[in-house]
Amino acid sequence: MKTLHSAIQNFFSLASTNFLSKILSMVIIIIVARYLGENGFGKYSFVFAFTTLFSIISDMGLSSLAIREISRHKDIANKYLTNFIFAKGILSAFTFIFIYIAMNSLKYPNDTMHAVYIAGAYVITDSFTQFLISFFRAFEKMVYETIIRTIEKVIILILIIGFIYSGFGLIEIVSAFLISSIVTLILCFYIVYKRFARPNLSLDSKFIIRHIKEALPFGMTFIFVAIYFKIDTIMLSSMKGDSVVGLYNAAYNILLGTDSLIAASIAGVCFPIMSRYFYDSNPNLKKIYLQSFQVLFFSGIFIAIIITIFANQIINITYGSAYAESTQALQILIWAFFLVCISTISSTLLYSVNKTKIVAISTGFGVLLNITLNLILIPHYSLIGASYATVATELFGFLIYFYFSIKLLSLDCSISTLLTTPFKDNIKAISSVIRTISNPNWHPLRHEK
Repeated sequence: MKTLHSAIQNFFSLASTNFLSKILSMVIIIIVARYLGENGFGKYSFVFAFTTLFSIISDMGLSSLAIREISRHKDIANKYLTNFIFAKGILSAFTFIFIYIAMNSLKYPNDTMHAVYIAGAYVITDSFTQFLISFFRAFEKMVYETIIRTIEKVIILILIIGFIYSGFGLIEIVSAFLISSIVTLILCFYIVYKRFARPNLSLDSKFIIRHIKEALPFGMTFIFVAIYFKIDTIMLSSMKGDSVVGLYNAAYNILLGTDSLIAASIAGVCFPIMSRYFYDSNPNLKKIYLQSFQVLFFSGIFIAIIITIFANQIINITYGSAYAESTQALQILIWAFFLVCISTISSTLLYSVNKTKIVAISTGFGVLLNITLNLILIPHYSLIGASYATVATELFGFLIYFYFSIKLLSLDCSISTLLTTPFKDNIKAISSVIRTISNPNWHPLRHEK
């Protein structure tokens, strides 16, 4: 019960400040979408989709591996910091080379190409920031992550508003992300240096090679996930043009926003806890999985129903009447969010118990399914076809991850059992945390200390 209370309190610390970061992200997207219009927003979406496909190379799963390993071996955090930064430096150089070669092999306008190069530098810089954030998660000090991300979004928002006021276009807007990422990387390194670990000049080649091999299943999974999440945008751009890409991503970004606020936040809290439980052979591993599954199931289905009913109003208020065609896509895609909620906690469990190969292989098959469905559906149904392909792929992923999770924990696969036991503990823990953070003297930073 104490661990559950701590996990939920950590989630509230994360979500309370994370909420502002996600709101700022949505405001940025809305401003850019309204300013650039459907066609310009389509280019903007393509630029980040394209670079994201390559960004995983600069990390190859090292950040996720760092969370798992440092949460178990905090005494050698310095060694992980030094050696992983060196490895990521080499990987990042290859990443930018690949982006340059790939972009030059395609026939896109000059402004799109230049924006891709800037975005490429941004995703590489952000990859280093994400690695440093791994230390916050491994030490279960998630509040620092949300502070960093909030500062990042504030800088981006200020710069974009300034660029728009000055009449600048796509290239300057993308540059705002790179400028902000450099600032936040410096700040993030400062916090890690002062609170958690300090780099040294001692490199261990065997240590690096061994951990790169261990990280590969993480990396392959993230490559597949990046392809899965972004390939529809690239395929729509190729088959239907920038305008359709803009309409699709207007709805898709709402899916990503709700996912990162709910599912990703809870998974981020649970990953180091599950990793530690598995390492210590703790029987509470099963309990934390069940309780997290319940929270994500009920919150996911509630949000999906609400957004399905009010999709038209949400699109109109956020993006304006010019994006009315995004409504149906949102009504379909939001059910992918529900499936993400209940599959994320299962994949998190598999990561934490060293079953990364299962996730990697399953995600790989999911990518093949997604590409196949997009090839069949996009030519005939455009963005609606891409939306159905996304939901179908998420359903496939959930079934695979869920099967291996209940097999691993020897659980009753009855949904009714999973959703009722131990539901009372969830309610008690959540109520206790709400009473704690409702105290006017409570503050996330003070709590973290």
